[in-house]
Amino acid sequence: MRSAEMDEFVERVEQSSDIVAVVSQYVALKRKGGRFWGCCPFHQEHTPSFSVVPDKGFFYCFGCHAGGNVFKFLSLIENVSYFEAIKLQAEKLGIPVPERPKSPQEQAREQRLKDLLKVNEMARTFFHNCLVMTHYGEAGKAYFAGRGISAATIEEFGLGYAPDAWDKLTGAFLKRGVKEEYLVACGLAQERQGGGIYDRFRHRVMIPIADERGRVVGFGGRVLDDSKPKYLNTRETVLFNKRRLLFGLDRAHRAISNEGRAIVVEGYMDAISVFDAGVQNVVASLGTSFTQEHCKKLLRYAKEIDFCYDSDEAGQNATMRALAIVRDTGATVKVIVVPDGKDPDEYIRKHGAEAFRALVDRALPLVDYRLRYVLAHVRYDTLEGKMQALREMLPVLVGIESAAERSEQTKKVARALLLDEGVVREELSRARREPQRYEVPPAPEERAAVQRAPVRRADSALQKAGRIVMRAVWQDATLLAHVEAMIPLAAIPDEVQRSVFLYLKDCAARGEAWDAVRAAAALDEAAAGELSRAVVESGESEDAGEAAVAYDDSLRLLRRAYLTARYEALSREAEALSAAGEAEAALGKLAEAGKFKKEMDD
Repeated sequence: MRSAEMDEFVERVEQSSDIVAVVSQYVALKRKGGRFWGCCPFHQEHTPSFSVVPDKGFFYCFGCHAGGNVFKFLSLIENVSYFEAIKLQAEKLGIPVPERPKSPQEQAREQRLKDLLKVNEMARTFFHNCLVMTHYGEAGKAYFAGRGISAATIEEFGLGYAPDAWDKLTGAFLKRGVKEEYLVACGLAQERQGGGIYDRFRHRVMIPIADERGRVVGFGGRVLDDSKPKYLNTRETVLFNKRRLLFGLDRAHRAISNEGRAIVVEGYMDAISVFDAGVQNVVASLGTSFTQEHCKKLLRYAKEIDFCYDSDEAGQNATMRALAIVRDTGATVKVIVVPDGKDPDEYIRKHGAEAFRALVDRALPLVDYRLRYVLAHVRYDTLEGKMQALREMLPVLVGIESAAERSEQTKKVARALLLDEGVVREELSRARREPQRYEVPPAPEERAAVQRAPVRRADSALQKAGRIVMRAVWQDATLLAHVEAMIPLAAIPDEVQRSVFLYLKDCAARGEAWDAVRAAAALDEAAAGELSRAVVESGESEDAGEAAVAYDDSLRLLRRAYLTARYEALSREAEALSAAGEAEAALGKLAEAGKFKKEMDD
């Protein structure tokens, strides 16, 4: 619901927001003339196609066509609604958010989320009490003791135990008035075929999983024997999305900021063991590969990310996939190498906390780690082996932005592989021209991830003309009437551009000035991107005279396309009428078509 107070709030946040400063928190930008360029955070690329024009207040990616204003950028990169993005930026700027009237539907939705979060909090208390206060929890306490988890850490993380029974939790919660629907919606219970519900977690140690704000959104359960599955997470719910969650981030974010780096391990038991060892800047992904969403979250707190995955083959593959995700973000990437083929938890239990902290201090830079791994897994005593090893090093070398560093690392690789430096540089040049040939294959779940992929749509002369006219109208609202006199806006040939022009017409009809904030809120993603492209891709050297000529030429091209389309449509209608025996009506259509043909020929 719009209000003058809300409009004033949004305008204040926008005027206080520097789009370059905001985007730079997520993307490494370099200035070129009056705009900034970087690698797009919404799809993987090596050649920067992501542009920010600060004086226009827009960003646009020429690869995947994402575009909009500062709030649209935040909404895309943080996976939140447009208004949530405005509130997020307001909180960072210390601008209070005015209360706005909420619809009954919004109130009901908010109340349901609060109720579900409350049920999860109750479940955490239930599982924890079962562990520390009842005889049921003896098996769980023995398990944690065997892994060296201290009582203080059990309290810190609220660790618990799910009794070996079908209805301990559901029975207790139903007696306390919790709805069956809520227990199922939280992923704590499952429905029986014949009716009723039963506990989803049974005879497992329980790890509460919280979001960044510390709210319990799900649980992880580990078996105490050889049962399968070994780990069981809450299924995807309205609260629980493992692609966006990092276990332990609610506790670790301050330590990450203070240390200047985040340590990423594979599982929550590893994270708990590392935390127990006194290393508190640690987080874990939840049974899925490290994602771009995970990376974005960590980069808010520190520019260095250190990976510490298992040393087995699966862990090595997961490490390389994670490195491919982080490579284009501008982050400093290192790898903590755990010897003996152990995971962090096993290593700490065998060698102690001090030994693990020493491994953290000896974390390897990305190139050193990759080179060490390749030399250990590729036989490079033949020319074929040397070239295979070089091919496996190229993805890492391609990702180095600094020319000086890239040159030094190229020398290092050439020396290690006993190859001529010129050969390595030639292969690297080819890889930089064709980076897609050297991409690290994604994990299966990453291939199906919700991620913006580059969409290379045909860019016709009409589309280019439409953007030039759109840019002119955006900058001078009085031109809209001129455009509409030449072409009915509903007849703009490109559907996405048409929606932008109709939006501008609607603003004009209401006597309302358009701006980046209102446009981004009103337009869908494709239309917002097209408007951004129209504004962003204007030539920096284009003067007023050149812009006027481009506008006139483009409008004439669109007018001709409109005339052609009307002539062809009327001709088809005339043919249909003639075939139906309606000669007089057919002649009328032909006469009307002739007017369009005459103007086309003039």
